[in-house]
Amino acid sequence: MTTSRERLLATLAFRPADRAPFGVGIGWFPWWQTLLRWREESGMADLDPAMALGYDDGFAVAPLEYGPCPLFEPCEISRTDRYIVTRNRYGVHVRNLLDNSSMPEFIAHPLKTVDDWRHYKEERLFPAWEDRLRQVPAFAEDARAHGQAVQFGTYPFGVFGTVRELFGAEETLFLFYDEPDLVHDVMSTHVTLWIELARRVQAMIPIDHWHIWEDMSGKQGSLISMAMVEEFMMPQYDRIAAFCREHRIPVLSVDTDGRVDELVAVMTRHGVTMMFPFEQQCGNDIERFRDEYPTLAIMGGLDKNALADGPAAIRRELDTAERMLARGGYVPGCDHLIPPNVAWNTWKQFCRDLRTIVGA
Repeated sequence: MTTSRERLLATLAFRPADRAPFGVGIGWFPWWQTLLRWREESGMADLDPAMALGYDDGFAVAPLEYGPCPLFEPCEISRTDRYIVTRNRYGVHVRNLLDNSSMPEFIAHPLKTVDDWRHYKEERLFPAWEDRLRQVPAFAEDARAHGQAVQFGTYPFGVFGTVRELFGAEETLFLFYDEPDLVHDVMSTHVTLWIELARRVQAMIPIDHWHIWEDMSGKQGSLISMAMVEEFMMPQYDRIAAFCREHRIPVLSVDTDGRVDELVAVMTRHGVTMMFPFEQQCGNDIERFRDEYPTLAIMGGLDKNALADGPAAIRRELDTAERMLARGGYVPGCDHLIPPNVAWNTWKQFCRDLRTIVGA
């Protein structure tokens, strides 16, 4: 019997598999507002789409402390009759609607200056291996018992992504010009930490997938130039890719929303083997990417917005999935979380049709 790990890794390596994975990736899950709608429409107050529709197991994410350790103490900062502002465990101040129906607004970040970074590095980035790895032995035993593929790395940790998380998006862009040495130090310090963490995880269970979260693009493309990507980020990608080769970690992935054509070209030259989610509203055409990058594993890329546009639009996405599956190296799914204008019955039918195409 094929395990979810065997199926997933074979698919991403363009090797024969019994079928492609079903229900794996961000493009199978709803925004909170969407889930509330689906629970109301289904009459199931505790609806879990993954359980209800029989999704395959995806990557099991190693439960580490990849960033600050000790973490910040989460707390409420302020509240109005409509909004609540909280500090999360990474020190970011976040504003949400009281009913959690909105995307979060990030209004303050833990670092502002070079001195802030020095103190943060001394106080929260020292190794503390026991605390960082406390949950891994039990995780390793469970993942091995259930035949799950193991992922190292998760949101909000990336080479660019972590700088943005610490300083804020706009502030980070200024730092590339005003404090380039600081940017280099933040990136290299974190990658050094992650490599040492990965080495310790690898001693307990084989890592199948190193994931880098970046979210560094908008509809117009990357937030920084390719020259900056090469100068600041790619030396760190080279270190990660070298570790993956040394330890036979087959998948090195990047998650970045927005338009990604320039980034794919650069990142694949530096060892990245899979990318997602390829948002269509930003001009990403996964069939064109497959033509241009025949060995790049692709996850997602089906237009989530088409699900609210009727049967003909949905059929186009299903046809795209079928063609992509025939070419290999493709894990089907939508190009981000499912929006609240998609009805539960529509999503159920889409999943049934895609299950038929996959052969699940």
